[in-house]
Amino acid sequence: MQEAPTDLETEVAGLGMFVGEYPRSLDGKKRVTIPSVWRAMIGNPRSLYVLPDFNETCLKVLPAREMALKLERLRQRPMGDKAANEAQRQLGRVSDVLTWDGQGRIRISDRLLEFAGIGTQVVLVGALGSFEVWSPESRPVEEAIDPAGLQEALRNIGI
Repeated sequence: MQEAPTDLETEVAGLGMFVGEYPRSLDGKKRVTIPSVWRAMIGNPRSLYVLPDFNETCLKVLPAREMALKLERLRQRPMGDKAANEAQRQLGRVSDVLTWDGQGRIRISDRLLEFAGIGTQVVLVGALGSFEVWSPESRPVEEAIDPAGLQEALRNIGI
């Protein structure tokens, strides 16, 4: 039996802005529970794309809506564009599409868990339009808030 949504879950429904960190354990079937507030943010369709991160040893998880935006950029490229075709092939080959069960759990493939070095523990890290799945051992730990680091990160992307 599913619980009624909280006020916060109702407020954020479909927004797709993932914030915070959530330590989690994989269950015996290697499933991880997505926080209920994040599930509310995903909205419909209730599908997630899971792929290896391009720069880190973690997994990137995108709601279908966010993945569609990224794929649209690739589709804008001419059919004969070798680089675009290779990017589509690589993304298709290494990605999975998942939906959660009644308890909010997803089962990430063994090959992706192995890529990220994930055993029985994970940390889900919000990355605004997506979220990341890290092994606690490989996740960069930043205990304090670093205003200068935040400013530099935003400046680097032109915000």
